[in-house]
Amino acid sequence: MLDGTRARAEREAGVRAPWRPGPRLRRVLDVVPVVLLAMAVVLVGVTSGDRWWLLLGLAQTLPLLWRRSHSGTVYAVVAGASAMQALVVDVPLVSQLAYPVALYNLARHRGPVTGAAGLFVGLAGAVVASVVWVEGYRPPYVERLWSDYVPYAFTVGAIVVVAWALGTVSRVREAYVAAILEQGERRVVEAEQRVLLAAGSERARIAREMHDVVAHGLSVIVVQADGARYAAAQDPDVAVRTLETVAATGRASLADMRRLLGLLRTGEEAERAPQPGLRELIDLIDLARQSGTRVTAQVPTADVVLPEGEGLTVYRIVQEALTNVRKHAGPDASVAITVHVGREVDVTVSDTGSGGRPLAPDGDERGLGLLGMSERVTVHGGELTAGPGVDGGWVVRARWTR
Repeated sequence: MLDGTRARAEREAGVRAPWRPGPRLRRVLDVVPVVLLAMAVVLVGVTSGDRWWLLLGLAQTLPLLWRRSHSGTVYAVVAGASAMQALVVDVPLVSQLAYPVALYNLARHRGPVTGAAGLFVGLAGAVVASVVWVEGYRPPYVERLWSDYVPYAFTVGAIVVVAWALGTVSRVREAYVAAILEQGERRVVEAEQRVLLAAGSERARIAREMHDVVAHGLSVIVVQADGARYAAAQDPDVAVRTLETVAATGRASLADMRRLLGLLRTGEEAERAPQPGLRELIDLIDLARQSGTRVTAQVPTADVVLPEGEGLTVYRIVQEALTNVRKHAGPDASVAITVHVGREVDVTVSDTGSGGRPLAPDGDERGLGLLGMSERVTVHGGELTAGPGVDGGWVVRARWTR
């Protein structure tokens, strides 16, 4: 899981992590050079017959085995042994190759301040070593010149600076790559979260659409079916016309449901029928009248245009309000619908029914339909109010600025 996230992060950041040896190869690279250097120290020490050469050489060399995990301690031991060498041995030793290695690991694995301190100590040691070595080879009667010390000090100092610079560059590069990969991982996680949020938002939108379609369609069908059942015995023609309305409503609701359910399919493109808007309000109001509801309406003319999202919001608000009238207002209620489109969009649906509305299952007076309407209006920065009217009945009003 982590490897997959790291791979996606590398693709997102456009960078790949540098190749690193595995644990076994790393251990081989840690041990073999130190063993070879220690063997050279032992060979030189035994050949020279000087026990200080052997002791100081091993003290400088063997700590390098732990140079990655304990870089600060290893550097301190190697630097201390090198300083001791200046006191007891006045010639350079092969084991002094351990110092730049220890300084490199100090600069790479520790902070910049610690690395700078190691650089200062190394440069000071280069000056001291050049003096000790030159004095060790100089006959007593030869005059001392500063130019005799410069080549030694410059050479050793250059080795120290290069070791410190390589360690510092490696530390900075590793930190930079780690930061880039972390940023890539964060982008991957954020992208996945955006996908989840978008999917949740889409599910909520589809749930609102399904509620509006099913509640409205079924309420019309139920009212029409009841009317047809009572009228069939007295006037069969009324029953026939009513059943035609039921069939038309059912087909329209089925088409809407098919379109919405198509959005939930995976692996295939759903057919996207045009969303209803201001132009479909007249058909919605006519259908309400055919179902027996007395409706008076003032709606915009066909030349008034709203963006698709706002037009759908107006349509769904009127649709949900008519559904609630059929459900709760009573058989003799009349409805007044006013839709004004200008600088502001103002939608008002009032009825002359009983005025009461049942509580939602959670005790909130705003049922699922009103909650869906409120969410739609909030998207456009508006507000929705719903409650008893001054003269009775129930009033739903939505307003937002275009």
